[in-house]
Amino acid sequence: MGAICSILGCSSPKLETYAELEPKMDIREFFNGKIKAWGIIQSRSGGVTSRFDADLVGKWDGDHGTLDEVFRYYEGAKGKAETRTWKLHRVDDHTFTGTAGDVVGTAKGRISGNAVNWSYVMEIPVGDKRIEMTLDDWMWQMNDGVIINRISIKKFGVEVSELILFMQKQP
Repeated sequence: MGAICSILGCSSPKLETYAELEPKMDIREFFNGKIKAWGIIQSRSGGVTSRFDADLVGKWDGDHGTLDEVFRYYEGAKGKAETRTWKLHRVDDHTFTGTAGDVVGTAKGRISGNAVNWSYVMEIPVGDKRIEMTLDDWMWQMNDGVIINRISIKKFGVEVSELILFMQKQP
């Protein structure tokens, strides 16, 4: 199995791989002010199940921040907006934590170079239920005020969907 995974790239990326890459990720700088985002959610088989855009507004006071998110979906819950407010805390230069109403416990984030990796459990609506899923959330700082975000959504360790999001700082 290990040989197959090394050939197919099954292992998770190591955050330290990005240590020397530019531009350096600064959560407090990027998530301060207005941000526009566009994304898709893909099923396990790779089909796009949902498209959306979002408006985010971040504010920081020292090591404590809030990030307000408003998502608008194009299909399914068309016209329905979903909101979330994150409470963020800078622990040190490389570690952050976060909480939100639909996050179970505390999200833990680490930064290295141009990348950040968050790990958390979120209650995700599935039909009439809310199911706890584990999220492996990766962000990469690009040039021109852009972040590319990939989130692997898992249940019982098996990826059930993937979210790809592009975020851009607004003037």
